[in-house]
Amino acid sequence: MTDLLIVGGRLIDPANGLDAQLDVLLRDGRVSAVGKSLSASDSVRYDATGCIVTPGFVDLHAHLREPGFEQKGTIATETLAALRGGFTTICAMPNTVPAPDSAPVVAALLERIARDARVRVFAIGAVTRGRDGKALASLSEAAEAGCVAFSDDGSPVADGQLMRNALALLGALGLPLSEHSDDPVLNAGGVMNEGRVSERLGLPGQPAAAEVAAIARNLALAEATGGRLHVAHITTARGLELVAEAKARGLHVTCEVTPSHLFLTEDAVFGSGPEAAYDTNAKINPPLRTEADRLALIRGINDGIIDAIATDHAPHAREDKLCEFDHAAPGIACFETAAGTLLTQVARGELDLGRVVAALTVGPARAWKLDARVAGLGTLSPGAPGDIVILDPARRWTVDTATFATKGKNTPLQGSELLGGVRAVITGGVLRHELEVAHG
Repeated sequence: MTDLLIVGGRLIDPANGLDAQLDVLLRDGRVSAVGKSLSASDSVRYDATGCIVTPGFVDLHAHLREPGFEQKGTIATETLAALRGGFTTICAMPNTVPAPDSAPVVAALLERIARDARVRVFAIGAVTRGRDGKALASLSEAAEAGCVAFSDDGSPVADGQLMRNALALLGALGLPLSEHSDDPVLNAGGVMNEGRVSERLGLPGQPAAAEVAAIARNLALAEATGGRLHVAHITTARGLELVAEAKARGLHVTCEVTPSHLFLTEDAVFGSGPEAAYDTNAKINPPLRTEADRLALIRGINDGIIDAIATDHAPHAREDKLCEFDHAAPGIACFETAAGTLLTQVARGELDLGRVVAALTVGPARAWKLDARVAGLGTLSPGAPGDIVILDPARRWTVDTATFATKGKNTPLQGSELLGGVRAVITGGVLRHELEVAHG
């Protein structure tokens, strides 16, 4: 394997407190050295002048669709999209058929991943059998088969006793339960945030209270059991306050936010036309919230309360969105726009760059203890995997879904201009994706 020396870039490695112009040498697929004016006689040099060099991104929440929904996406297509977006490690949600709720199903899924994935993929197991919320899945066996966390994702564990038992068992196994915190009764029939936009469009709304109430219940159960609760795709200011309070009291709780909820609000549902209408590509679950909520989530990143930025990448087939809003499938294809929206917000002065990089790298790796499975994951420490993202903060580009690698073209950002994006991605010490020739 040829050594790779990346020179001239601004290296940001939050795990090691580094933010300076430094070189990084990759040897035998791993980080060999980080420092000033490094040299290696037999190495290939990559000139990253004007760019930002970070560890490869780690995503705790993505949908690959395979098996069962290959018309929406496959392991091959969606992991290629992840690679182009800078995500070198992703965790696959269990929204598949069959759901990974037993050791044999998990083993079969991991075989598919080993054959087709373009990046490192960890499997998330289902909390309940078939994700139907009625009986616990074979959690211990699925964990032994390789699951790094458990979730029913878009189907919250509504039964309180079932949730308590799951937290207790997974806590004993030392694994997190990633929960879509939602009260299905309060949200019944809702298709977007409940508020002025839903009223104007005449669409049934999902109240913020549904998320807040569910987070409060789940935190109480986590405290009672000692379980490791991960609050998936948090969207509300009050919900984030509850998580912050729980962290201050020492509970085993972590949380994530999506780039979509940091960048967009419920106004995106209006679409871009002059008349009041709706854009089904802006339908996501949990829904885009208010500007006040968005600003609270931004503060959550900048203050270090939110552990991870996770995409909730959710590709859909064209027909899933070309229908009435009530019937449209929720979700946004996010892998290939995530870095662009985040860097645009950094350029605006909304987000702190160091905090963003931390929430994309070491934050998620530590939240789920993935660094115990892959030493150095999310860092550029010596011996860490040679997974690196090179970002160009000056790149101006227009979102064009025709260029996406993902099968899903469902994004409300089509035609939007973004500032900053991925220049190149390296996995295992090898250049796997490059936007344009930038090395010498």
